[in-house]
Amino acid sequence: MSAPATLQEQVSIFLQERRQSGFSVRAMSSQLKSFACFADNCGHRGPLTLDLILRWAQASRRPQRNTAATRLAQLRPFAKYCHRLDPSNEIPPANYLGQCYRRLTPHIYSPRELRSLLDAAARWRPAGCLRAHSYATLFGLLSATGLRISEALALELGDVDLQQGLLHIRAAKFNKARYVPLHASTRWALQRYARRRNAQVANTATNKFFVADDGRPVSQRSAQGAFERLRKDLGWRSRGGHCAPRIHDLRFTFICRRLENWYEQGVDIDRVMLSLYTYVGHVKVTSTYWYLAATPKLMRLAARRFQRFAAEGAI
Repeated sequence: MSAPATLQEQVSIFLQERRQSGFSVRAMSSQLKSFACFADNCGHRGPLTLDLILRWAQASRRPQRNTAATRLAQLRPFAKYCHRLDPSNEIPPANYLGQCYRRLTPHIYSPRELRSLLDAAARWRPAGCLRAHSYATLFGLLSATGLRISEALALELGDVDLQQGLLHIRAAKFNKARYVPLHASTRWALQRYARRRNAQVANTATNKFFVADDGRPVSQRSAQGAFERLRKDLGWRSRGGHCAPRIHDLRFTFICRRLENWYEQGVDIDRVMLSLYTYVGHVKVTSTYWYLAATPKLMRLAARRFQRFAAEGAI
């Protein structure tokens, strides 16, 4: 086989090999194609150079603190691949532009904020449209279970067992399926939504649980747009490191509030964390600890428990 004539062809071959090896290349694909176009526009010829790679990594239209580091990390596997084919291709050192994964403080929602979000979603115009109930139920489900939004929107009718109060999460991150038990109040809310859904779009071709008025599945893009509009209408300001509260912060909030409740109940945290990381679909328990935020209430409860430990010698 002849060598690829252009960098774009080389990127295509690399991505195809990664797919055939079972890797997901969705995020990497757009970045590598961007790099190939950047190199072509610069008139670059010959092996990859550190100078070329750094110029591309730092040329983002929306530069943020870790954008360049993230781009560099996504390019390194391709650079290694090119180096194996031709050692004159340079490989950027790991973390050359700093750590690409920096945890920014999440926005932990108050109960009042969550209530106002669901109320505002339910008032979506026009009045009585199914979309309003879809958004309100979707955001309520994320708040009550800590699901990822991709998992909630992937739910099909057969995944929602309203008799047993169970969700079957199949389209999960890392292809890790699980069952999620529901609180009685959450099951009641889903039952109410299911009745309305089936009454308004009984003949829809989709099997997705969350649908819009035209019977099509609610997309992540439309849910994100609705959330941003509601957030703006409610006048929220971020209390975390991100520029604005996010949908994903509902997941952070669920995990933090769950720990607060367990501390109040005197539960053995080390033991129940194993249940929590399984419930939220993490691969490692350390990932669940990573989601914790030092809320004033959580710190107060933890300090109170430590004081008892120091005074009595046992928690």
